[in-house]
Amino acid sequence: MKISQFMIPGLKIFEPYILEDERGYFYEAYNKNIFDKEVGSKIVFVQDNQSYSKKGVIRGLHYQQNPFMQGKLVRVLKGKIFDVAIDLRKNSPNFGKYQTVILSERNKKIFWIPKGFAHGFQALSKYCIVSYKVDEFYNAKYEISINPLDSNININWPINPGLLSMKDSKGINLKKFTKIISSI
Repeated sequence: MKISQFMIPGLKIFEPYILEDERGYFYEAYNKNIFDKEVGSKIVFVQDNQSYSKKGVIRGLHYQQNPFMQGKLVRVLKGKIFDVAIDLRKNSPNFGKYQTVILSERNKKIFWIPKGFAHGFQALSKYCIVSYKVDEFYNAKYEISINPLDSNININWPINPGLLSMKDSKGINLKKFTKIISSI
């Protein structure tokens, strides 16, 4: 498995080796030993999530506060997405910066987003199915939605305008989020 890192520490892309022949293909999507070695700790995934989205849909930006912060291992089973992780770690020199990556059923890349990041994506294909593992259970009381169209973050979403849920369109901006975490 090929592993790539980004300028923002902690974010990683796992690219599995694909075995293909006339029958189809096979690949190892997750190997705990390799994963734990690469992220530098033993991660226990407690929940698998899956979403279906139509072209143009933006999901996120979602963030879970302590004690329910989530690390996510994201991959696309069908279609193609523009995936975004924003560093919201309180004392990070990269606070407010984001990383984007294209994930698709074709490239089979798997994106590791550690705790302390908000996550979102936009569906680029007619429809897409996204699957992700999380290392903490979801808790609605600890979730914060950050508006993905916030000009303070300034994400250049490929399909404009994107289709947002009511919850995501009413998400807070980065300045308000900064005030919330500075009071904790």
